[in-house]
Amino acid sequence: MLIRLPAYEDVMKIGLTHKGACLLDLGCCVGTDIRKAVADGFPAERTIGSDLHAEFGDLAHKLFRTTPETFPGHFIPGDALDPDMLSVVQPCEAVLDSPEPDLKTLASLNPLHGRINVIHASNFFHLFSESKQLHLARALAGLLSPVPGSIICGGHWGLPENGPMVERLFGGTMELFCHSPQTWTEMWDGVVFPKGWVRVDTLLIEVDMEGYKFWYLLWSVKRL
Repeated sequence: MLIRLPAYEDVMKIGLTHKGACLLDLGCCVGTDIRKAVADGFPAERTIGSDLHAEFGDLAHKLFRTTPETFPGHFIPGDALDPDMLSVVQPCEAVLDSPEPDLKTLASLNPLHGRINVIHASNFFHLFSESKQLHLARALAGLLSPVPGSIICGGHWGLPENGPMVERLFGGTMELFCHSPQTWTEMWDGVVFPKGWVRVDTLLIEVDMEGYKFWYLLWSVKRL
């Protein structure tokens, strides 16, 4: 999914030109997006995948026929809504001067507050209620580096007007809360971050998958 985002060029520019830049993929599954970014030049040892399911770390190595030695990316499993895994803190105003923690030893994302240059979260936010989406946005904002150009990006289901959407999937019914481009922008610029700290770009597209149509919101939030 990451490569399909309009922000992918910005992501790779950070990885290729910013020494020590760090990429976090939240809800990474088996890390396909991270692997693509690494193939395009993002240093593997500066990537972190995180998912609720701890088994995805080993499954990724089996799928791609790698080992922690041949692919030195990091995997930190946990629940992003658990404050022991990812707590909400205020966005950083200035670059931190303290030493970076050893990525190999981390058991949670909290030591990385203010240190992540790229955060990717696709097909993630729409899984949660409106209030939990705001909570997660604030949590990610606390992780983002204050260096100008640092970016949070992703894609998920959206609507032209925000509100609930009921979908029949896999033999059942699911209700999703979907933001519109306007409400998504207003949440990040003025609620999550102080007004004017970030630039939010959105693109709402209508997807037709063999007759099944839905709206999909591509977005990025960049520190100014």
